[in-house]
Amino acid sequence: MNTATALQRLRGAGFWILLLLLAVWLAPRGWLGAGADSSDLPTLERIRERGVVRVGYANEAPFAYFDSTTDRLTGEAPEIARVVFSMLGVPRIEGVLTEFGSLIPGLQAGRFDVIAAGMYITPARCLEVTFSNPTYGIGEAFLVRESNPLGLHSYADVVEHPTARLGVVSGAIQLRYARALDIDESRLVIVPDPPSALAAVEAGRIDAYAGTALTVQDLLGRTSSTRVERAEPFTDPVIDGQTVRGYGAFALRHEDVALSELLNEQLAGFVGSRQHLELVAPFGFTEAELPGDATASALCAAAVDE
Repeated sequence: MNTATALQRLRGAGFWILLLLLAVWLAPRGWLGAGADSSDLPTLERIRERGVVRVGYANEAPFAYFDSTTDRLTGEAPEIARVVFSMLGVPRIEGVLTEFGSLIPGLQAGRFDVIAAGMYITPARCLEVTFSNPTYGIGEAFLVRESNPLGLHSYADVVEHPTARLGVVSGAIQLRYARALDIDESRLVIVPDPPSALAAVEAGRIDAYAGTALTVQDLLGRTSSTRVERAEPFTDPVIDGQTVRGYGAFALRHEDVALSELLNEQLAGFVGSRQHLELVAPFGFTEAELPGDATASALCAAAVDE
């Protein structure tokens, strides 16, 4: 091989190497066509491009759950999500089942795009995620054994009873209420989900399960057992001088500012409308559960420290 031929081959190899490096640089930036990876796009652009938003949920009726009879993710939060995300140009939602206590870490890790689980807005959670404005406001309830043998009608009753065991779902706001009211840790029983709490009350492993009024009512509607009932009457907890009322919303990553703003715009025109009330009525939500003038910013700045 002479010197001229060798130089020509080196030049040819250099051209292909440069072309390969250019392709590697262009591909992740979406400059090579529709097949390019869009994983580094902002969430709003990505879900619009794909036509689907992945929502994290914790299988807690009536807020968000998978209905095996219809093979459909449903509940207050997913049904609202279908409407408002469709308004944003995203026609489909896709559920990602997650334990309640793992929803925020899952969102932060990118396992899904939005939490649609009826999650309460709290100051502590606001440090980790950005909430939409609330879609509902609701009080608390206890599920107890038949005839409520320990007479538990409030968190205060649990505090005062020396042996009462209170069941709470892992990561749920009720655990924070119980701790804020100084219920002894040895009498708090952590359960993974509301159906497990129902089973624990029936079996006598706990004396009461603390949940939202709608969660407790839904559990009772789904069981034929006569060994459990809702504690009546019930007094909502008072923390730092204020009666607690929970406000549920969608949760997003802090960086998803554009998505958060557009979501709030759609919710402002939808929540409280006739279409909204008809949509959530099958899950037990009425005008009494509307959030009123409550906003995420005000609730995040609230004085109650959980």
